[in-house]
Amino acid sequence: MPARKSRPPPPRGRAPRPDRPDRQAGDPALLFGTHAVAAAWANPRRTCRRLWATRQAWETLSAVPLPADLARPRPLIGDRQALDALVGPGAVHQGLVLDAAPLPEPDLDTLLDGLGGEAVLVVLDQVTDPHNVGAILRSMAAFGAAGLIVQDRHAPPVTGTLAKTASGAVEHVPIIRVVNIARALDDLAEAGFHTVGLAEEAEVALGDAAASPRVAFVLGAEGPGLRRLVRERCHRLVALPTQPPIASLNVSNAAAIVLYAAAIARP
Repeated sequence: MPARKSRPPPPRGRAPRPDRPDRQAGDPALLFGTHAVAAAWANPRRTCRRLWATRQAWETLSAVPLPADLARPRPLIGDRQALDALVGPGAVHQGLVLDAAPLPEPDLDTLLDGLGGEAVLVVLDQVTDPHNVGAILRSMAAFGAAGLIVQDRHAPPVTGTLAKTASGAVEHVPIIRVVNIARALDDLAEAGFHTVGLAEEAEVALGDAAASPRVAFVLGAEGPGLRRLVRERCHRLVALPTQPPIASLNVSNAAAIVLYAAAIARP
């Protein structure tokens, strides 16, 4: 069906209301930032409940093509100070704040059933920084990874901060939360995935590990790295060939490198 553009804004004067009873100032579930909000706004799987915008930011967002049958609320047009009060101090909203329902998160079996013969997954072992997780999701979307697997009790929720760092990738890369990472790696092995753990002390470089048709890269938190049971479930432990004086990488940078390696290893 042909795409349509968003509806024009209402008259000025309907300012954002930071004191709504169902949304408190600084609510972490609010999405903000141009790319995060635009991706959610155009995603048919997202239920968007209310949008606050400056007039200039709305002019940009209203140019985003939408599916013809996608219903979206009329924006509340206000100034930057009102939006500042919604997202809290330090959040760079770029004139857009969106109240949207969370995306459904599939279980691991559902993800695996929908994959083709070749696929790249990322497994995070207790990586809790939302900026790191958001950056990893952005790299996954850029290089065509099929899904992110995290431990439900040791991974950040999809907050506005994470979504903004991901720059819209949360709308495209499914997040699967599991109870036990080690058990999930067993399930991946049964599904034909070669599980590759990244460890600074590994004696083997990444090499051809990224070329496996079905590969799952397993990354641990900075400092502790992979936990013992998770390490034992990996088919192979590899290291990236870094050099002194800085011989380690941020986990999101390491993820980007291995995802790039996997992408160029495929036609």
